[in-house]
Amino acid sequence: MNELAYKLNETIKRDNEKIYELLSELGKELYFPRGILFQGAEAKKKAHKFNATIGIATEKGAPMHFKEVLSYFNNIEPNNIFNYAPASGRIKLRTLWKQKMIEDNPSLKDKKISLPIVTNAITHGLSICADLFVDKGSKIILPDKIWGNYKLIFGLRRGAEFIQYQFFDDERFNINGFKDTIKSIKEDKIIIIFNFPNNPIGYSITENEGNEIVSILLELADAGKKILIINDDAYFGLFYSPEILKESLFAYLSDAHQNILAVKLDGVTKEEFLWGFRVGFITFGAKNLTEESYKAFEEKTMGIIRGTISNCSMPTQSIVEKMLERGTFRKEQKEKFSILEKRYRKVKEILRNKKYLDIWDPYPFNSGYFLCLKLKSLDAEKFRKTLLDKYGIGIIATAKNEVRIAFSCIEENSIEPLFETLYKCALELLEH
Repeated sequence: MNELAYKLNETIKRDNEKIYELLSELGKELYFPRGILFQGAEAKKKAHKFNATIGIATEKGAPMHFKEVLSYFNNIEPNNIFNYAPASGRIKLRTLWKQKMIEDNPSLKDKKISLPIVTNAITHGLSICADLFVDKGSKIILPDKIWGNYKLIFGLRRGAEFIQYQFFDDERFNINGFKDTIKSIKEDKIIIIFNFPNNPIGYSITENEGNEIVSILLELADAGKKILIINDDAYFGLFYSPEILKESLFAYLSDAHQNILAVKLDGVTKEEFLWGFRVGFITFGAKNLTEESYKAFEEKTMGIIRGTISNCSMPTQSIVEKMLERGTFRKEQKEKFSILEKRYRKVKEILRNKKYLDIWDPYPFNSGYFLCLKLKSLDAEKFRKTLLDKYGIGIIATAKNEVRIAFSCIEENSIEPLFETLYKCALELLEH
């Protein structure tokens, strides 16, 4: 084992050996090399005369650049556009995001969590988690309604085994199914992924459901299980019903028990409607971890980033940093939320039409971008293809008899015509 990795591991073990034991074999081997990026960062702080470390071209003290490209950016210095970003991301951006996270999750106020590390959006954060914590054969507990990319990230790439439970028990989150599934795991190490609001189903847990989940996890941790909780908070904040838990489960679990490590994955993709910016964050939280241990996790994460994409985009980080620093984005955020909420309420209103019940049953949904319909007598793929070929309408077939509809990208006045066409197409298929 590399000496640097050994030192990072010893730091984490000193604070909380149970958390160290959650690391995968690769995770234990990971470290941030003292190579070009490390030496360059060190030189940036001290080399006041000449700095010949980082492989960029400079001109008059700034990164060499085309004036035309610079003209596309308003009020951003060339250093904040054309330079490489640090492997862990811009420090001010990370600090501002942590402040925003605490504003949005007040339960985090007095808890010791890591400084968020910049990722290339949430998919990259999930991949980092896979490398850090998942070995071939590791068991990951998930509901039966999941984002398909989990299969590539955790299954295909890392060889994890998915243990799934039914998402719903009638109209609510299946607490008993979750509890029975998690208790069926014989291994000492348990990995759980939570995704609320859920993609594809569009459901977020209520406050009561959240409290029940935490109680189950604490009971298992008390029994000696080592538990990793990955919170995929991609659609965080898009909550349309008053009973929804308005905080991430990360806020409840980040210092809940010495046997629990919570990870929060979030970003600007959906929260701030910046899909193409690919700016996300990974944050760690566990009981008894000191700043030194969080720094060790940061260095291991930086090692993954260095060994895969080197670093994340500088210009998008700089723009998000300015946005957070000014704070005026909250007003527009509320305006966009209001538009999505109206679309959600329109869908709810339309689906109350009893004629549709002959064709489909909508799964419960209360948040996010999506809803799913369970088709009663139709093949989902045939329905999807017919809608596309005959009516020019695109939806997603998520299972043999289920389809996902993104109301987030349908104007409010187009929602009723959309569902009427879905209904018409379904009737035609049933008649044949």
